[in-house]
Amino acid sequence: MPHPTMDKQHRATFDNQLIELESVDSTNNYAMAQVHAGLASGGQVYFAHRQWAGKGQRGRAWTSEPGQNISMSLVLDPGPLLLSSQFLLGAATALGCLNEVRKYVPGGWTVKWPNDIYQSDRKAAGILIENVIKGNDWRFAVIGVGINLNQTSFPSELPHAISLKQISGRSFEPLALARELVTEIGVQVDLLKSDPQIILNAFNQNLYKRGEMVSLRKGNILFETRVESVNPEGRLVTGKGAFIHGEVEFVVDGI
Repeated sequence: MPHPTMDKQHRATFDNQLIELESVDSTNNYAMAQVHAGLASGGQVYFAHRQWAGKGQRGRAWTSEPGQNISMSLVLDPGPLLLSSQFLLGAATALGCLNEVRKYVPGGWTVKWPNDIYQSDRKAAGILIENVIKGNDWRFAVIGVGINLNQTSFPSELPHAISLKQISGRSFEPLALARELVTEIGVQVDLLKSDPQIILNAFNQNLYKRGEMVSLRKGNILFETRVESVNPEGRLVTGKGAFIHGEVEFVVDGI
């Protein structure tokens, strides 16, 4: 729960501020444009029924069938967090997503570093955070979240994608779950602002492949190592060193 003395202006209060968009290229693009135009403040949420050019990590696309999934962006005033807490904001968002999907499918969930939501070895959700920074002043964070709910067919280039419907056999109402998810993320972000260590500990407790041997690729080099934890700076700590996001990637089933 949020610390009782936390400055209310920095609370992650997203309630009753969700705007529905029928169709948009990317909710993150839309939210960022609203921020730069002075039309969005911390706490605003944009939900798209159809997102036709969604953005994933490292310039990748995020594919989503119209009306079937959650595609939304939350605008956050990060204060009093420092720029060094950028990874932990992603971790808090991932924990909010975990809490939401576990309501409907209790077991098998982990967070694949840095912040993908996995059911066993398959990806059900992703997070992309883009920031507005002036000098050392972290003005805004735009938190993009995509969760596969009802989609049952994915492009061949996404062999590890999965949806809650494929896991559970039931259908979901995207907007209703999105409103629940907003609350779950808000709780975790408030907790981050009051006690970052709790977020880091919880993230590591839910870390994909923690304590297991995995295959990692660094450039053209493939190697085996044990996943140990993620440190406060967001580095993946393994038996063969600590790596920043983008330096290494997991290799699953030879892909």
